[in-house]
Amino acid sequence: MANTADGATNTDPGDARLQELCRRLADPSSSPEFDALGEPGARLVEAIAAALRDGRSLQQLGDHLDELEELLLAAGHSAGLGSYRTTPPSTGPVFQSLPVAGPAHPALYFLACPAGRCGRVEAPDDGAPDQPACGLLGRPLNPLSLR
Repeated sequence: MANTADGATNTDPGDARLQELCRRLADPSSSPEFDALGEPGARLVEAIAAALRDGRSLQQLGDHLDELEELLLAAGHSAGLGSYRTTPPSTGPVFQSLPVAGPAHPALYFLACPAGRCGRVEAPDDGAPDQPACGLLGRPLNPLSLR
């Protein structure tokens, strides 16, 4: 749980639109989609990122997310901030096997939102030179242990 700017405890479980926005901003192939929105889109993305940094609740971000979604829809992106049409289909197996988690093995972990504000998670890639980052905050995703 995170504290909001007014000192209240944030119990928001995350927002699927926020998760999708973060994922798209971190994906270089999505940049033309946001470039097409021009200055109004850039201002909205920055306003959302600033609100996240300030610890505002997801209800307070809702108007900005609604407005950004409307801009995406008006620009011809028929899924808006929904991932169901824009997430490319998986080319590999849907499920990846987990390494054995016996007593002689290290704890299993995954990477998650650095602010704990959305449901974005990724499997760590030990071969990658850089750890994936939050597309909104520009901070690396946090490693979290499964045990």
